[in-house]
Amino acid sequence: MLNTGDILETIKMIQEENLDIRTITMGISLLDCIDGDVDRACDKVYEKMMRKAENLVKTGEDIEKQYGIPIINKRISVTPIAIVSAACGQPVKLAKTLQRVAEGTGVNYIGGYSALVHKGFSAGDRELIESIPEALAETTNVCSSVNIGSTKAGINMDAVAIMGKIIREAAEKTKDDHCFGAAKIVVFCNAPEDNPFMAGAFHGVGEYDCEINVGVSGPGVVRAALSKHPDANISEIADVIKKTAFKITRMGQLVGTEASKRLGVPFGIVDLSLAPTPAVGDSVAHILEEIGLESCGAHGTTACLALLNDAVKKGGVMASSHVGGLSGAFIPVSEDAGMIDAVNRGSLSLEKLEAMTAVCSVGLDMIVVPGDTPVDTISAIIADEAAIGMVNSKTTAVRVIPAIGMKEGETLEFGGLFGSGPVMPVSRFSSTKFISRGGRIPAPLQSLKN
Repeated sequence: MLNTGDILETIKMIQEENLDIRTITMGISLLDCIDGDVDRACDKVYEKMMRKAENLVKTGEDIEKQYGIPIINKRISVTPIAIVSAACGQPVKLAKTLQRVAEGTGVNYIGGYSALVHKGFSAGDRELIESIPEALAETTNVCSSVNIGSTKAGINMDAVAIMGKIIREAAEKTKDDHCFGAAKIVVFCNAPEDNPFMAGAFHGVGEYDCEINVGVSGPGVVRAALSKHPDANISEIADVIKKTAFKITRMGQLVGTEASKRLGVPFGIVDLSLAPTPAVGDSVAHILEEIGLESCGAHGTTACLALLNDAVKKGGVMASSHVGGLSGAFIPVSEDAGMIDAVNRGSLSLEKLEAMTAVCSVGLDMIVVPGDTPVDTISAIIADEAAIGMVNSKTTAVRVIPAIGMKEGETLEFGGLFGSGPVMPVSRFSSTKFISRGGRIPAPLQSLKN
């Protein structure tokens, strides 16, 4: 039962510590929209999505007003479009249909221009993947993801090689828009089917026909809580984070349950990831520094992040009946003011970020690299990150932006929640022969769990 102290504490979290619901995301299955004629398929997709999501934005705004809880984004995720377009081809037409839905409903983003190729390519996969740069250049609100590996299947190195090329092409096609096409592509290993966060959201085939998933935020709240315990030992620090994560997730549970009831669709999950923003005081890096690092990236950073991620999960899982998605702590560079500062002061490198991804929620996220970075180097970065996910049975991902025409030390400005990305150096040594071999990295021994 809430008391006055709890209510006042929540108000302070919202007003002073950047607490918000980062997104309510409606997942919509498009399996019943598959048609051999692409125009009929587009009509079915548009009709179903508009019918299901017509009140999504208004519902989010009504909940914001009633409870005083900021809901930053309202989004939609759909069945991987490669599955839908396999019957009719021309996936870019479907991307443009998704854009029409975004404009008609007023949602911020639609995720699911996606393909699942962790073991191999099936009908429609190659066509969709090759179309990603065009689709993202010709739409504003559509996001793309490709799952190229899993613990059960291994890593599809042919897909890894292709995705390096696709990311580079997406950046080149949108170079006049801050290379933003590449910022809307995520390459996964072990992709979850119920992730509400963009750009990697898609609606898995094992999900409800339509559902609501919620993504919470609150790095600023965690940092503020830790600042009140300057002399606490590590066990006490973990306890403070757990209690704070519980409070943050309870708010997500409330919003998800309420949105589900008002929209008349099932409540899926709360993703309790700490999602940072460029706003001052809303940084995961600053949490790590509050724990005791002079700067994020210093020795001890991976250990601090492991502590944070574990405590967030332990606290959050007790606060919601259904936790899913990615759930942990995000470490995007451009979206986190503390990460940006750490890169600029030289304490945080791409290699250190890769080590951190072994214990964080996702992976190498919103990292800007020089515009002349070879395609094979981008593919090798993807392969390294996928290997961490495959061997550790966790979700890992890469969202890397080649800044066309820019060099190390310059800054690519995105604006808004995407912030700005310092161009980070990459290894100058070649990975071309490794990437060009193709084939599949076999699944690890730990995949044999039956």
